[in-house]
Amino acid sequence: MSAPKNLEDCYTHELADLWSANDQMEKVVRDLAAKASDSKLKSKLEKGAKGISEHTKVIKSLLDDMGESEKEHCKGMEGLVKEARKHALEEDISDGDVRDVVIVSQYQRMCHYGICGFGTTKAFADALGKKDHVEKLDKITEDIYDTDENLSDLAERSVNISAK
Repeated sequence: MSAPKNLEDCYTHELADLWSANDQMEKVVRDLAAKASDSKLKSKLEKGAKGISEHTKVIKSLLDDMGESEKEHCKGMEGLVKEARKHALEEDISDGDVRDVVIVSQYQRMCHYGICGFGTTKAFADALGKKDHVEKLDKITEDIYDTDENLSDLAERSVNISAK
């Protein structure tokens, strides 16, 4: 994609970036789920990966509505995924409970990046008068917030305590 010339270009660039971010995140979340020791964490991660896939479908439909059909590689998520793989999957953590703590922290970092991206994108859609897009992006942002809160709750009530 070329440099943005107007807000519509900024909007489609953000959507294209989010598409890439989601594709990268979905893959690593599936890998994190496979390594999780706690069954509730594993289940939440598997559900999260499915949610990310559904969000990607929405992103593609919004881009299609804007006359765009390509994603743009997201270097920000690339870095977060690299960190998640390094810390949660590649490091030799012998205690499964400790690995679960690391998995939660890495997953939440990626979620927070997504919250930022979707919030910005929603603001662009709102300014462009794309109310139907705003509703869809609001729903995705709400889903990510819910996932983040559920993982915080799981960490505080179970995962962190088990690793202590």
